[in-house]
Amino acid sequence: MMADTAYEVIIGLEVHVQLQTQSKLFCRCSTRFGAPPNTQTCPVCIGLPGALPVMNEEAFRLALLTAVALECEIPSFTKWDRKNYYYPDLPKGYQISQFDLPMSCHGGLEISDAKGAFPDRRVRILRAHLEEDAGKSMHDEVAGKADSRIDLNRTGTPLLEIVTEPDMRSPQEAKGFLTELKLLLTYLGVSDCNMQEGSLRVDANVNLHVSTPGGVVATPIVEIKNMNSFRAVERALAYEAERQYQVWLETGRKKGDVPKQTRGWDDQAQVTRGQRHKEESSDYRYFPDPDLVPVRVTPAQIEEARQRLGELPAALRSRLQSDYGIDAYSADVLVNQGRLLVQYFEAVAQSTGDGKRASNWMQQDVMRSLNERSMVIGDFPVSAPALAELLSAVQRDEIDNTRAKDVFARMIDDRCSASDAMAALGIAKVDEAQTVELCREILRANPKAVADLKEGKQKAVGALIGQAKQRNANINPGRIKEIFLDLARSEQI
Repeated sequence: MMADTAYEVIIGLEVHVQLQTQSKLFCRCSTRFGAPPNTQTCPVCIGLPGALPVMNEEAFRLALLTAVALECEIPSFTKWDRKNYYYPDLPKGYQISQFDLPMSCHGGLEISDAKGAFPDRRVRILRAHLEEDAGKSMHDEVAGKADSRIDLNRTGTPLLEIVTEPDMRSPQEAKGFLTELKLLLTYLGVSDCNMQEGSLRVDANVNLHVSTPGGVVATPIVEIKNMNSFRAVERALAYEAERQYQVWLETGRKKGDVPKQTRGWDDQAQVTRGQRHKEESSDYRYFPDPDLVPVRVTPAQIEEARQRLGELPAALRSRLQSDYGIDAYSADVLVNQGRLLVQYFEAVAQSTGDGKRASNWMQQDVMRSLNERSMVIGDFPVSAPALAELLSAVQRDEIDNTRAKDVFARMIDDRCSASDAMAALGIAKVDEAQTVELCREILRANPKAVADLKEGKQKAVGALIGQAKQRNANINPGRIKEIFLDLARSEQI
């Protein structure tokens, strides 16, 4: 709800996820992205007469895995339906989907924000069902004339449509849900969720509940399409909420004046634009597909899927906090980078026994280096044991944090161990007894600084540290500060 208005935003999402299979949902055509147009088609996926579909078992297995992770109810019986509508990129004139008996329903996903952008909430999942994708229409301007082309490579690609209840109350919550859902799907390995390649697409349904003296009035639902990023979803919803409120004010606050509508998001202009009236389920004339047999799911199959889940993101965040003493924000950052980076972090933290230090280095140095080199953790030249060796040296005061970053950079460039990098940089292990004696010499030569330290004027120690570093560049500034203060207080000079 906006601070200066009396309305509540009501948001539900429809998320289409391309399942990571090698072939399409009802035929053996490849799902590979980037092939020349219309080269990955066959009589089945383009709907030629006499061609019969056969269900892809792997697609159903991935859908079942996702449904279990979303805590959905899994019925023992599900069937396929034809969703009838005409569009140039739908060669059969219908889409094979699921209507009244979806393969899963009534689940949920917990969302939260480590920075407190929205309250913790469980977003209910109305249903998650399988369906085939349509083709792709491309509209270009060629030689000054409108030119539309159809690529049917995507036709028949397996999609899992995840439909939420209208439980979200802000664009930030919608973005948070999508972020958490994408993370879950990638951890499960059911989809790469690449929005640029169409592996994850989002439609948002939004309307307002406006407070009036006569009670709460609901504005007509608008479905927003054509959003190609989570940031676009957030912006489109924010724009649409304000637009609907202004329309409600201008139409005399009467619900019937504005019909349900489908609108497209214009990312360049940052506005939604009307496309058509929103269809109801009756407009699609669903009926059972006569060419496909229903699917029966056994308790054993559901249990098998549950055993394959592994540790999911929410549980992993909680465990990282409890096992390694890091805060919620750090756990969220690490988990969002994927399972391999978390495994790298855990190896470093377990070896050093210092989760907080390991987490700080992961976020400030490792992740920055990965981004700068467009690299994934599996290809990173500094292994987890090598980083643990460096951080252990810092823990033992053999090297200060500033010099450690120089060593880290050399380890990346030379693909070497911490000890080899330190040797190459001329960084030697500092003897504690020699360091104490060096501090005594400097204090004897600076009686005024000693007097200032005895009076509690700790600024005097800065110049002393500088002298010590000039004598031995390898000493740890933090450690020699402690030595200077201890010697001055104890008068053991």
